[in-house]
Amino acid sequence: MRKTNITLTLLLLGILSVSPLYSQQEVVMRIREGMPIIPVAVPEVITSTDSPELRSAASTIREVIISDLKYSRVFSPLPEDYYKWIDPLDPENINFKDWESIQAKLLLSSDISQTNDGFFLFEAKIYDVKSARFIKGKKYQSDKSLLRLLAHRISNEFMGIYGEPPIFTTKIVFVSNRNGNDELYMMDYDGHNQTRLTFNKTRDYMPAWSTDGKTIAYTAYNNQKAALYLFNPFEGTRTMVTDHGTSFGTDFSYDGKKLAFCSTEDESNSEIYVCDSNGKNIKRLTYNRAIDTAPSWSPNNREIAFTSDRLGSPQIYIMDAEGTNVRRRSFGGNYHDAPAWAPTGDRIVYVSRVAAVFDLYVLNLRTDRIIKLTEGYARNESPAWSPDGRHIVFSSNRIGSIQIYSIDYDGSHLRRLTSKGENKLPNWSRK
Repeated sequence: MRKTNITLTLLLLGILSVSPLYSQQEVVMRIREGMPIIPVAVPEVITSTDSPELRSAASTIREVIISDLKYSRVFSPLPEDYYKWIDPLDPENINFKDWESIQAKLLLSSDISQTNDGFFLFEAKIYDVKSARFIKGKKYQSDKSLLRLLAHRISNEFMGIYGEPPIFTTKIVFVSNRNGNDELYMMDYDGHNQTRLTFNKTRDYMPAWSTDGKTIAYTAYNNQKAALYLFNPFEGTRTMVTDHGTSFGTDFSYDGKKLAFCSTEDESNSEIYVCDSNGKNIKRLTYNRAIDTAPSWSPNNREIAFTSDRLGSPQIYIMDAEGTNVRRRSFGGNYHDAPAWAPTGDRIVYVSRVAAVFDLYVLNLRTDRIIKLTEGYARNESPAWSPDGRHIVFSSNRIGSIQIYSIDYDGSHLRRLTSKGENKLPNWSRK
């Protein structure tokens, strides 16, 4: 296997601071739950010189930060025309009353310079406007290729202020045939920096990130034989878990200790298995003549959601992590599949087929309410959650070819992430 060099280096110089579809469940169309929206002022980055390269770098960083914060559903960057009502930011003498007058609650003050050897030096400081209080700051050194990563790290700092997970540096792994064969690829959460990970003649299928974001479990098909592997894309190493039967549909437990998957290892039909996260100590969980697939761990590591046709049609079930206490959670309809448990623990997204159309739905486990996320005559499949539980990535053929999209958990803010070749089976890293 060819070793892929995708090591990213960003030098941290210092830290400055401190109508119902189903008879037994209520369906609600596109309900938007209230979210705390915090207005943030992101004025232009101050540059040490007027060089075009420096100004371009400053513009790129600011654009990425604004895009990240808009996506977050936590923050709302101020509209551009708000800045014309106040004087430009003076980082040495900040008039917080001005920024409060245009409704900013947080303020980002930043500047950028360039070293003689071409590196960019970027400093960012975040302030609470009402209290005129410095919250935190960072200094970074970066080359041109890592400016977007630098900006994502600054956006993560905003999330950290409110105890939110740092989603902007997370990665999405997926399968693409853009180079003629189904291979594994990786991209940033927003679709940028798409990078090929595997280089082989096998058909790679259904990748899933480990909890620590270092390993990808996936199935490789070669000459009608399937094997389940653990692959470290950062080191280029690969370990086989099993090549008995067909094993696929993996999911790592949130504590990083276990790996669930489905396999025909012991039976001609698919059953659910678990093993240690390193692929050792394989144990079978389900025993029946039905097809059991698509395991997904609960965030508390005590339960597994999965798909089974044990009552005649594919439905969503939940069982304890030991394979006991199996109970059905989807009712009505004749096709529900691919459950993915939200990291918040209260929701499961899944695929449902109604009148030959495949759409995504979210089941609230506390209220039994269902929200339909996607609409239109398309095949929407393979959902996976963002680490904060506010966004879902999935594949769809809504434009003809199969591409990867993201959507908010309430069905808003749909955007396409891929365009080259056909792309499918996305999985979002937890870190």
